[in-house]
Amino acid sequence: MNEFSRPPENPPGGPGQGLVRATERLRAQSARTKWVAAALLLVALASGYWVFGRAGAPAPGGFPGGAPPVTVASPLARTVVEWDEFAGQFEAVDYVEVRARVNGYLQSVHFQDGQMVKRGELLFVIDPRPYEASLATAEAALHQNQAQLELAARQVERNEALRKKDFVSASAFDQRVEEKKRAEALVEGARAQVRAAKINLDYTRVAAPLSGRIGRKEMSVGNLISGDNAGEASLLTTIVSLDPVRFVFDMSESEFLAYQRAVAAGKMKSARDITLKVEAKLPDEQEWTLQGRMDFIDNRVDRGTGTIRARALFANPKQLITPGQFGRLRSPGSEPHGVLLLPDSALLTDQARKIVMTVKEDGTVVPQMVRLGPMIDGLRVIRSGVSATDRVIINGLMRARPGEKVTPQPGTIEPPKPAG
Repeated sequence: MNEFSRPPENPPGGPGQGLVRATERLRAQSARTKWVAAALLLVALASGYWVFGRAGAPAPGGFPGGAPPVTVASPLARTVVEWDEFAGQFEAVDYVEVRARVNGYLQSVHFQDGQMVKRGELLFVIDPRPYEASLATAEAALHQNQAQLELAARQVERNEALRKKDFVSASAFDQRVEEKKRAEALVEGARAQVRAAKINLDYTRVAAPLSGRIGRKEMSVGNLISGDNAGEASLLTTIVSLDPVRFVFDMSESEFLAYQRAVAAGKMKSARDITLKVEAKLPDEQEWTLQGRMDFIDNRVDRGTGTIRARALFANPKQLITPGQFGRLRSPGSEPHGVLLLPDSALLTDQARKIVMTVKEDGTVVPQMVRLGPMIDGLRVIRSGVSATDRVIINGLMRARPGEKVTPQPGTIEPPKPAG
């Protein structure tokens, strides 16, 4: 027995102090043993989970087997007419500002604001009495000049007979003839004055120059009306025609050029052809309810805006359309031809490019760049980039990654149903 194993003979603090210290050492060793055992148990559990639970764990994407499900469908093949849409505004075929043509006090108004009027219908009456007096004066002057003409004619007849017998000199006879011609000229001038007086008197009764809807009266009874021809004539009211109406819109230079090239290639009718049919709708309509035809295309492109003005003509028998309303027009951009259609939800954007995700036979996702066309019945025309046999992902794009595997599930592409 050495000095380390032999208990001290006289431990400090008394005979019981050594026993206490021995007990504390045993307790500390027991605690360390428990911690080591617990650590070994945790390691064993983690190893078992790694070995036995790894095989049944989900793939990194959260799907068993590592192949997330997606819905695929082949592009919808259809024979369609591509349409180009334009925003524009309806306007009246005829619009008239009714203005006074003579001066005077407004005597009466013969319509209600906003009513429909017919061509020739009486609208206003300007006090006619001054013009009646002017007409009477002109007629009196005409009668006076006619009397002078009759006298001059008789004088010529008398002098003509005397001249044959040489009882009147040639100069005296010529003077009588000249007096007759002067009297004839005065009669013609008086007749012109009578006609002018009658015209002015007729202008005191202002009639509707066309059929349509009249606006509000701009002058009330008792106002002094100016009929100055220098551009200061008083505005009385306005009238617009309602049937038919025009739709005016602007197309860009590139759109117009595309039409021109299609016409030159014989692929469609000229946009200047007045038989070219177009369709329009009002802001509250979903369907293209209005049927019309092209009416006019301007002869030059606006240098400031790079657009060209065009218009179409639409019947308006129920007077539903009011000039000034906005609407949309669509014009055929091609003859009937086959196209492939996809929903916009199947498209992805990569900077300026449009991409669709396709799935090969082995389930590999392959991106393909496509060139887009217009919308037709809620689906997008795909001009190039996919074929009719490609399987395009139409649902589940968030779960698809280029080059990775997916589980394709068959789906269908159908035009969306109209709302309501």
